[in-house]
Amino acid sequence: MFEPGHLHITSPGIADQLAFSVDLYYEVRRDPAEGPMLHMRMVGDLAGKTFEEQFELHRDTAFNFASVATRIARKHGFPTNSSLVMRNHQEYDEMFADIRAKLGVNIGDPIDLDHLEKDGL
Repeated sequence: MFEPGHLHITSPGIADQLAFSVDLYYEVRRDPAEGPMLHMRMVGDLAGKTFEEQFELHRDTAFNFASVATRIARKHGFPTNSSLVMRNHQEYDEMFADIRAKLGVNIGDPIDLDHLEKDGL
């Protein structure tokens, strides 16, 4: 379920699949030194184990949020052969468009390669 600022992803764990519930909350914050940053808070339950983590990405690297979120989910037990994004691709597209609009990112905008390193990408 998507609404601006929040994506909820869930699976009941049918057959041998992992039961999970993950919420991604996001907002744009202004850092005095770095400029606009995408701040994300990820709260989840993977097979009964709860977790919460936060991360920030620079304006020009924010499009990599799904990769970071999947890496965090895997750290907490999400299967390595699965992706959080592919389960709800339409909702992911809506979230991506909302983030791009909030950050004012346009296709073709340059990427500062130092930001990739700072953001751990």
